Order: sequence, then C-alpha cells, then structure tokens
Amino acid sequence: MLRHTYPFNGGDFVKRLNLLKLLKQRWVLVSILALTAVFVQAQGRRGAGPAGGASAVEHIVVHGKALEGNLEGDSPDRNVTVYLPPSYRTDPNRRYPVVYLLHGYGAHDDMFTGRLGNLTESADRLASAAGYSSPIIVMPDAYTLHRGSMYTNSVTTGDWEAFIAQDLVAYIDSHYRTITARISRGLAGHGMGGYGALRIGMKRPDVFSSLYVMSAAFLETTDNARPEAATPAEAIKTRAQAEEAARGEEGKPEGSGPSLALALAAAWSPNASNAPLFLDLPVKDGKVRADIAARWSANAALSMVENQASSLNKLYAIAMDIGAKDRALASNRRLHEAMMRLKIAHHYEEYDGDTTSRLGDRIERNLLPFFSKSLAAPANPTSPAVQD
Repeated sequence: MLRHTYPFNGGDFVKRLNLLKLLKQRWVLVSILALTAVFVQAQGRRGAGPAGGASAVEHIVVHGKALEGNLEGDSPDRNVTVYLPPSYRTDPNRRYPVVYLLHGYGAHDDMFTGRLGNLTESADRLASAAGYSSPIIVMPDAYTLHRGSMYTNSVTTGDWEAFIAQDLVAYIDSHYRTITARISRGLAGHGMGGYGALRIGMKRPDVFSSLYVMSAAFLETTDNARPEAATPAEAIKTRAQAEEAARGEEGKPEGSGPSLALALAAAWSPNASNAPLFLDLPVKDGKVRADIAARWSANAALSMVENQASSLNKLYAIAMDIGAKDRALASNRRLHEAMMRLKIAHHYEEYDGDTTSRLGDRIERNLLPFFSKSLAAPANPTSPAVQD
C-alpha cells in the first residue's frame, strides 16, 4: 500500500491555521489515527443503531435552473438522496457540515446507499464514535441520455457545474440545518464523480473547502477519442437509438458500448447546430478530427489542473485514493505527480483493490473521517455561527 502526503509549505500552513483561529470556534478536528481504534470497536457493534435516535435518508427532487433548456432534453428536476445523521431529529438546535458526494458513470443517486456499499450504515456507526462530526451527505442523480453528465458545463447537457455548486447547494442550505460557510462544505466523488469533484472543486473554492477524489476517471485524453472506440458511436443517429444503446449497456463494464463516447462528446464537444444529438464526436468516417480531439484534451482533468494550481491551493484539504488494480491507476499517479510538481498540498493513497471492490470500506474508514477532520463544525449546539 502506497501512501504519500504532499505537505503544506510553511506559508500555507500559517494561512490555514489563522483561518481556523479567526473562526473563533473549537473545531472538531479528529485524527484518522485516533479514529482507527474507535472503528475497530465499532466493528463489534455492526447492525446496532447509534445512540440518540435513528438516521434518516430522504429522497427529494431539486430543480436545476442551470439545467433548464439543455438540448439533450434531460429533465432539470433531479432526484437527490440526502442522509441525515441520527442527531438531526433529536437535536433541533444543531447545524451540520455538508458533504456533496457525486456518483460514477452509469450510476444514480443510490450508488452509495446500497448498490456499492451502504453509506447509511457506515455513517451511523461513526456517528457514535467519540469526536466524530456527523455531516449531512447529499447525493444528486447525474444520469443523462448517455448515462452520465460528466458534471460539465455544456449547452447539450446543461450547466452541471452551476447545478452542483449553486442550485443544489442553495436548495440544501435553505431546506436543511446546514452550516453555510465554505469551511463546512466538502465535495467528493467516485469515478466520473471523482472527475466531477476535482473539476468543480478547482473552479469553485469559494463554495467548497475540502475535496476527496476516489478512483478518478477521465484524467487524461480518453481512449474513446480513438477511431476504434469512437466509430461505433457514429452509428447512433437518433435519440431513440441513443436510449436503446444506453439500456443495452446497463450492468455491463464501463465503456463496453457507444454511450460513453456520446456522453463525453455531449459534455466536452457540444454542438447546438448538430441535431438531433447536438454533439461532435472526435472521429468522423473513421478518421480523427483534430479540433474536436483538442477540445476533449482540454477537458481532461490533468490539463485543467495545470491551469488551476492557485485555485486548488485555496482549498483547505485535498485527498485522493485509487486501487492498485484500477485501470485508471496510471493516470491517477500522474495526477499525484503533477500536483506535487505544482506544489498543491494533498494526500494520495493507493490501496489493494479495483475500482469498486472496497468502495464501502474506503467511505467508512477514509472518506467520512477525512471530512470529520477537515470540515468545521461547532463544538456544541450553543456555539456562535460559523463565519468564513
């Protein structure tokens, strides 16, 4: 197992320390090492609910103003799963940090609450751990015509960057007892969601303070830009054919059909003049289109990081992990190396597993404790409001 933390330099550390002092709060900053012992004890209580009440999982619909009028015809009304910790019902004066958790390609908002790990049980177990700061966890559905939005701003799919960072955040802050300061708001994702968390997080450090990127996909120019991968997507000419292709790919490995190339094109090379799918593929008649391929390359996360180092360094904490058997391992290593070269403070870890084999375990032992440590929360319900 490889772990590598690229530490803050002295100036960065002082800035972050001063930020916490200015909050005039006693933040709950729990070390992952200290929590490990608590987790071991918690394993003996699996299945037992936490003391002080029961958590709740709410299924809501949030209207995305930023998604209105998208040419693909996807609904701007998005399903969202919201996890509320056990104390939310029993302690009505308490306000909570929020983690926005983005699902992967081909998945829906239920990805983390049953399909690939049970986040509810994990968060409930941690809720009774000493010093753990329970967050509200928000999981939006980004499934589109071609099985995934890429969390990108596109005239074809809509402005998913603004939906996540503005519409969704505003709705959650106005309907739940959240702490509305950025220092209490985190963003995370897996696969396509890891790409989305990185993409949105580097553009909106004014909204989110901490990032956790899991098994990030689409970090480099994708293989789907090659003729042998993109050519099958050329055969899709109508929306009905696109819908049929997407249905046929349910349950199959990512990238096994034409939908992924179409999803990337809808996100990265939209074309309002090219009805009915309103996109340009990087291949035409079996030949690479250099101008479209260049647009795809510009949207790959590694290209974006090169230009966003100063924005990423505005974040309080960044963590990344990737399985040693994940096919995206090489690109994640290159991202880690680029961030070290650019002096972007972060923690990077490789673990024994593939893309999804240990997702539930990583959420419980790594992702949730990371946000408990990095997101600010009042020490008690009578603490003054958090200021950012």
